[in-house]
Amino acid sequence: MNIDSTVEPVAPAGARPRTTSTRTRPTNPLLMGCGIAAGPLFLAAGVIQGLTREGFDFTRNAISQLSLGDLGWIQVLNFVVCGMLIIAGAVGLRRALQDGTGATWAPPLVTVFGASFLVSAVFAADPGAGFPVGTPDGPTTSLSTHGAVHMAGGMIGYLALCAAFIALARRFSAQGRRGWALASRIVAVVVVAGFVASAASVLLFFTGAALGLVWLSATIARLATTTPSRR
Repeated sequence: MNIDSTVEPVAPAGARPRTTSTRTRPTNPLLMGCGIAAGPLFLAAGVIQGLTREGFDFTRNAISQLSLGDLGWIQVLNFVVCGMLIIAGAVGLRRALQDGTGATWAPPLVTVFGASFLVSAVFAADPGAGFPVGTPDGPTTSLSTHGAVHMAGGMIGYLALCAAFIALARRFSAQGRRGWALASRIVAVVVVAGFVASAASVLLFFTGAALGLVWLSATIARLATTTPSRR
């Protein structure tokens, strides 16, 4: 009689059965939750400050200027916290994607986006357009060094985010999720358009940037529901 040597031993009574490993790496819900929360938290804190701080006007002032003035530390903290949350979300995203289309580029690109928030926390935007109170109403005529670094960091960060959306759009397409793929590409275009239009309208810039943050949260939430979770 032949005995199959591959038969697994019977688990003792009351013991939990072993789970076999799979090729899909489990995600960490805490890390994914950080990435999901980052955008809404940043926007909520920014909008509340913008509506309550004297002299700030969303049609004239960039949300980054909230880092200036006596209460500027609140927005600096907002940049730091949300930047760290985005980076944590990128780690969770890497575990969710593991391999396949988008797995190589999307997580590091989202990490770059999160790091740009930390740069914005260290290098403040220049005052202008009447904010903080006492600043001339006209636009800033020249950039300071810290203002230029702030602007460059934000531009690089949002371009990285758009590139991540394009990479994830290819993954969604490969999975047959055409709606998500199309929306990811459209959002990337809108964000870039917001940056291009920033010279003419600060509000258009804010709208594009906000859409990018919201879509990042939505995308991470979508990916978190389609992969196994680590408990």
